[in-house]
Amino acid sequence: MKNIRNFCIIAHIDHGKSTLADRLLELTQTLSARDMDNQVLDDMDLEKEKGITIKSHAIQMSYNYKGENYVLNLIDTPGHVDFSYEVSRSIASCEGALLVVDASQGVQAQTISNLYMAIDHGLEIIPVLNKIDMESAQVEVVTDEICDLLGCSAEDVFKVSARTGEGVAPILDAIVERIPAPEGDPQAPLQALIFDSVFNPFRGVIAYFKVENGSISKGDKVKFFATGMEYEVEEVGLLRMKLIPAQSVGCGDVGYVITGIKSAVEVKVGDTITHTQNPCAKAIAGFEEVKPMVFAGMYPVQADKFEELRTVLEKFKLNDASFVYEPESSLALGSGFRCGFLGLLHLEIVQERLYREFDMDVITTVPNVSYKVYTTQGEVMDVHNPSGLPSPTLIDHIEEPYIRAQIISKTEFFGPIMKLCLDRRGTLISQHYITADRVELNYDMPLAEIVFDFYDKLKTISKGYASFDYHIIDFRPSKLVRLDILLNGEPADALSTLIHEDNAYTFGRRMCEKLRELIPRQQFDIPIQAAIGAKIIARETVKQLRKDVTAKCYGGDVTRKRKLLEKQKEGKKRMRQVGSVQVPQSAFMAVLKLDS
Repeated sequence: MKNIRNFCIIAHIDHGKSTLADRLLELTQTLSARDMDNQVLDDMDLEKEKGITIKSHAIQMSYNYKGENYVLNLIDTPGHVDFSYEVSRSIASCEGALLVVDASQGVQAQTISNLYMAIDHGLEIIPVLNKIDMESAQVEVVTDEICDLLGCSAEDVFKVSARTGEGVAPILDAIVERIPAPEGDPQAPLQALIFDSVFNPFRGVIAYFKVENGSISKGDKVKFFATGMEYEVEEVGLLRMKLIPAQSVGCGDVGYVITGIKSAVEVKVGDTITHTQNPCAKAIAGFEEVKPMVFAGMYPVQADKFEELRTVLEKFKLNDASFVYEPESSLALGSGFRCGFLGLLHLEIVQERLYREFDMDVITTVPNVSYKVYTTQGEVMDVHNPSGLPSPTLIDHIEEPYIRAQIISKTEFFGPIMKLCLDRRGTLISQHYITADRVELNYDMPLAEIVFDFYDKLKTISKGYASFDYHIIDFRPSKLVRLDILLNGEPADALSTLIHEDNAYTFGRRMCEKLRELIPRQQFDIPIQAAIGAKIIARETVKQLRKDVTAKCYGGDVTRKRKLLEKQKEGKKRMRQVGSVQVPQSAFMAVLKLDS
């Protein structure tokens, strides 16, 4: 056990975590040169296309240090704020972390956020300064930033180029020297923490775990703490690039277990595995529950595929524990699911993965956040969906979630960033100059204001330099109204939003204009109206397609033409009464992209 080291790599997005992992795999000869690839741990097509890590990837390496063989379990983590739950799970199953900082960009908001998370779990931090080979690298300046952040000396910071491999080798020695071996009792009852799982159509659910105490062997009878279900271990093994079967996995090590579980709901990430004969006294603590930030409805394109969608979401949740869902129904879209995500990028990735991995096409409604509604009867309701809002006469007041946003940027963008935050109802809490030309701003803002396009806007006005991180602080009273969109007089509940009273008119106006462009023309006029309660605040009309009924009428009295036009008018009127308007998926997506 003293020769095992468990560590993860944490950093801001695009600071070179996956490339550094490639170099470590090369140096320990975990992969042959033929199998090596760029960002080899990012095995999803989507990760390679977008150039981001979406899933944490665990892999075991062997390293010989001063004549002794060591086992290094590495977990490469995502850097985007929307996947911070993946990072928290990796940190919970490690004793140390490599903190990677880009020498050309310096310390970013997500770097600080992930660092604090690691320190809270008592991890040993090894600072690594990456991309020192770039022309724009500011090695001394960024080294000073890291030293200020960690309180370490400049000699403790490893200066490397993960792309060329320069300076990477000493990191492996430091991992062995500095990171403590896992603590645990090999003789104690089995206690293993599940930190990830995947569904294999042939083998069932494969759970990845870290053994805290005891050991697990093939043929053991085990039970899962949270569900109380009991199974026989069909196979255990180690996580290399492929799954490598072994006879047993010992204390402090990381591995996988197959028990033939076919039902996805029986395995929960964060659960504890123990033996049925000699169980441990309690489950492993310290595994945080996920808190979704953004909610959206997901509906099958064909109504009869509801049960298929349920099965797909169950299997998907195994691999993405931060995704939550519950059934709901909508007047316009039928039966579907209310899904919780950590952010808009997470929503986009989930939708894309469902389509690619499970061939499941879904309609997604307008995302919104969850509100607390206080009624005049003194009850408190959690409302995730505007259609679940009680009537205005029953509402005493509504509270919305507020976040503490941390923005780090160059001082030249200070003004535009402050204006952006103020436009989004933000309140400046503090500002702090990290260096002469870098400033950290802390704002309190409503979560609803950053859900749609805040991050994109921030990147645009700061020319890509600003970094952004946030966490929920509390719920605060706010003047919110429900904005409904009526199509041909019928409310389209999938387009309803809860919005601040001051922004309702402009948002309603823009929504009507956008929908007028996107909704295909019919044989009758379609009025598009934005309404608050019974009050219409904006209107646009999709003009009807008209057939020239007078074409066959040549010559003769004008009454002949009039008669045909009147007949057409009656038909249009009847058609409008029975006609239903289909809203294309592009309209739902366009509402998110509404330009402020």
